Amino acid sequence: MARDLDQTILVAGHRGMVGSAIVRKLLALGYGRVITAARDELNLLDQKAVQDFFASQRIDQVYLAAAKVGGIHANNTYPAEFIYENLMIEANIIHAAHQSGVQKLLFLGSSCIYPKHAEQPMREDALLTGILEPTNEPYAIAKIAGIKLCESYNRQYDRDYRSVMPTNLYGPHDNYHPENSHVIPALLRRFHEATQRGDEEVVIWGSGKPMREFLHVDDMAAASVHVMELDSTTYQANTQPMLSHINVGTGEDCTIRELAETIAKVTGFNGRLTFDASKPDGTPRKLMDVSRLKALGWQASISLEDGLRNAFGWYVENVGQARTR
Repeated sequence: MARDLDQTILVAGHRGMVGSAIVRKLLALGYGRVITAARDELNLLDQKAVQDFFASQRIDQVYLAAAKVGGIHANNTYPAEFIYENLMIEANIIHAAHQSGVQKLLFLGSSCIYPKHAEQPMREDALLTGILEPTNEPYAIAKIAGIKLCESYNRQYDRDYRSVMPTNLYGPHDNYHPENSHVIPALLRRFHEATQRGDEEVVIWGSGKPMREFLHVDDMAAASVHVMELDSTTYQANTQPMLSHINVGTGEDCTIRELAETIAKVTGFNGRLTFDASKPDGTPRKLMDVSRLKALGWQASISLEDGLRNAFGWYVENVGQARTR
């Protein structure tokens, strides 16, 4: 598809990790009409406010990266907020986009849409073939609903609303909250603080044996724009009307022990790593099958160590320093 740099593109969730990366990528490509709306300017939970916003703009494309996100602790503690807010955000934006004539939209989901015991690596057609992981089921249900919203508007109104399902993401603008963060920001913070204190040991939950896949958010942004810009014939030839989403990942995983060792190297921690096997490991393995995306001409380019160095640099500059002032 020829790139029209004059198109007006809305990035919903531009202050989040993924949304901010998509904005950076679009601007780097030369798009000059990238619009955003901060939370105090537009409440995405307010249907009328969202409809009024779309009516007041001439939007050509939407990247729907806005979401309520968090780790296992947050998902377990606030299940009602996770299902309600994510359902409302995606329903309001997708419906308002349709009502105002927006033909192209990209919805960003999550790998947690797949069943807890999905065959590894997880293929797109594993969706709705088994029970979900209980700890984040409300969030996963909301993300599945987002896929089905896009499919339904495509089927009924011939819209071109696409969905991408990323693996575990990390990078600049990640959430470093001590309780509500995911594994990479949690470990980056813990190792950095241990190094500053001169600790001789860092204790990590679980056995260290589970395997996980991680994708730098700049790669995710590049993949998102790549999928959005595929011409309709190419995209539809690689998806199906009831199976319209595409996995985004590296296609490679590592153990939590290997991850922790790399983070220790990146943060300069020289002490012992101790794994507390009395704590839960979670799913033994979560790896995405990215063969469909690779066939569409895109694959990840940022190595885990390079990506972690980038994420750690951002953390030290934007979070770590603020905490020590």
